[in-house]
Amino acid sequence: MPKGPRGENRPADVIGAAVMVARIATGEIQDNLKSGRVKSGRAGAKARLKALTGEQRSAVAKKAAAARWRP
Repeated sequence: MPKGPRGENRPADVIGAAVMVARIATGEIQDNLKSGRVKSGRAGAKARLKALTGEQRSAVAKKAAAARWRP
């Protein structure tokens, strides 16, 4: 069975996919549940913000910008 973007099982055949879309549209099943990773990532970002000084955050941001613009 094929996997969806978050690793969930998806029907492989066209009819099964159509039935799943209909169930999502009628509210019988929910498809857009957020994983715990989103909540965990936000909590980690807040913790890192408190742990680093302004100078350290600036250095991290400069390094990230340099990496983004590197050819």
